[in-house]
Amino acid sequence: MISAVSITMRYGEKTLFEDVSVKFRSGNRYGLIGANGSGKSTFMKILSGQLEPSSGEVALDSGCTMGYLRQDHNTFDDQTVMDTVYQGNEELWKLHLEREHLYTAAELTPGEEERIGLIEDEFGEAGGYTMETDAAKLLVGLGIPEDSHEAQMSELAAGLKFRVLLARVLFGTPDVLLLDEPTNYLDMTSRDWLETFLQQYVGTVIVISHDRFFLNAVSTHTADLDYQEIRMFTGNYDEFMETNAMLLEKRQRENATKEKRIQELQTFINRFSANASKAKQATSRQKELEKIEVNKMKPSSRVSPYLRFEARERLGDKVLECEGIGHRYDETLFSDFNALIGPDEKVAIIGNNGVGKTTLLRILCGELEPTHGTVRQGDTVDISVFPQDPMTKLVAGRQAMDWLAKFCTDEQQKETELRSAMGRMLFRGDAVFKPCEVLSGGEKARLILASMIMSGGNVLALDEPTNHLDLESIESLNYAISLFENTVLFVSHDREFIQSLATRIFDIRDGQIIDYPGTLKEYEAWKVQQAK
Repeated sequence: MISAVSITMRYGEKTLFEDVSVKFRSGNRYGLIGANGSGKSTFMKILSGQLEPSSGEVALDSGCTMGYLRQDHNTFDDQTVMDTVYQGNEELWKLHLEREHLYTAAELTPGEEERIGLIEDEFGEAGGYTMETDAAKLLVGLGIPEDSHEAQMSELAAGLKFRVLLARVLFGTPDVLLLDEPTNYLDMTSRDWLETFLQQYVGTVIVISHDRFFLNAVSTHTADLDYQEIRMFTGNYDEFMETNAMLLEKRQRENATKEKRIQELQTFINRFSANASKAKQATSRQKELEKIEVNKMKPSSRVSPYLRFEARERLGDKVLECEGIGHRYDETLFSDFNALIGPDEKVAIIGNNGVGKTTLLRILCGELEPTHGTVRQGDTVDISVFPQDPMTKLVAGRQAMDWLAKFCTDEQQKETELRSAMGRMLFRGDAVFKPCEVLSGGEKARLILASMIMSGGNVLALDEPTNHLDLESIESLNYAISLFENTVLFVSHDREFIQSLATRIFDIRDGQIIDYPGTLKEYEAWKVQQAK
């Protein structure tokens, strides 16, 4: 078990959380949730010992081991992938290095010769004889191909490095497992594998995630960081949302009842306190008034952007027509794909990492020419694009509001239009003047969404839009897209997002694109039937 005891964290005048005392018990899996900026990652770093709180302490049961998912991708660049994973189990790694030294040394001391006779038992008990197989299973489950297992970490892309670091912390099988956004860079297959792995994990798991499906699948408890405190709930994210809404409504009703009674009492006291015949009653009501306490409700850190997409131009019956399109780089991603996309379809492009999802979306948007075939857009098509990397659209060195100004349609109301648009996207005060490159991931994403709204495109194309958004922003985006009556094309690994929106699935696999007319659940059920 790991406990936070009276933890407070302040940065200058800003308090993230105050006097937090919570216990995380063995065998439970906790989803740590809260708005961006509420302090989730800070709290996780305090639990892991990387940060000292302003006050309070962390208590870890005697003998408990702890694993923390590192975000510093380049730390192990001089190591091989397998050695990086092995180091997740410190005891086994030390025995491994000692064993390697003993068996490769040109000469051994008498003490080392005696040690050779003992180390094999320790090495075996620590899992040494299955370490290669165990590490390989983790890597394969997380989508690291076998031909990369002996590669140097420096040779891997950032997304693959992150997966290796995740395998590293899982390999150690610590008693307390701390995971900050473990689904970053994971495709749906790897997310499914990780869900199953964590569901079977016997220790304490604390996980930060903005993936609603993942939280629902993994969490047995929810730790909600809001109002500068952490409240613990039994159940997953959906169950928390239902319970929290009921509790909030109850508190609001109780406060309304108390405030009404306070008003009644105060009116009577004001009216009759000077009346001798009513003085006793007025005194009695004054005592009752002094006992009533209205629950003070701190302002929530949860705020949602206001998103609504409205198309300026009407779409025709044919939005996009693909004829025999295919694309290849060093090898073929997909080929001979034909499709006609209509004006009210919401198409999810899915598949494992590296199969060409972004490539297909860029081809459909007209940003990239296919190696083979043609794509024809309807005469009135105007596509608003959300790129996977916002900085490919934003401009380094430009202030956020200055960059957004180019999307204004009314020069006379430019300042008002910009302030309104940025306010709806939660940019407050001087934040509108931040240079684009220093914005947080969530701020960059919301700025791109603001530009799409102001552009008024009649087709939306979004490449992994939920990556940097908090749960409130994801739900706002989800709702806004559901209200948009025109064509939407999107790449995502977020199951909840896909299931709630997609009316058609493009699944890229084995060099082909499967075109399924239905929801994600219907498609997955169809795949099961096809496999029989």
